[in-house]
Amino acid sequence: MASFAASPVSFSPISCTLKKNLVSNLRKASLSFHGKGFPSLTAQSSTRFRVACAAKPETVDKVCEIVRKQLALPADRGVSGESKFATLGADSLDTVEIVMGLEEEFGISVEEESAQSITTVQEAADMIEKLLEK
Repeated sequence: MASFAASPVSFSPISCTLKKNLVSNLRKASLSFHGKGFPSLTAQSSTRFRVACAAKPETVDKVCEIVRKQLALPADRGVSGESKFATLGADSLDTVEIVMGLEEEFGISVEEESAQSITTVQEAADMIEKLLEK
């Protein structure tokens, strides 16, 4: 699944050639446009175009459930892919428990370095799908 976010922009066609072996593991891509070629964008010095591959919605939902359970959050507390563990009240021990819950639920093993880099529900879901692909 890919997401796309951009402001309305019009520009002349551009071409880009990517070698297949360089993009097989592509997770995110960013393009920046600068210069005189975009006169309609004079209010901004640059415009960013971003493509991000995201985890399946059902994976994100399952991670939200696990995070809610591990942190004993009330049902009315909003938890989404963008939710940061720290914002939800998780400390480092809570984060370890969340990762352990994810490992148990999805039958995966998360390396310590990977576990320490997870800060949002979406990052956890993306990591799970990446591990399940292997």
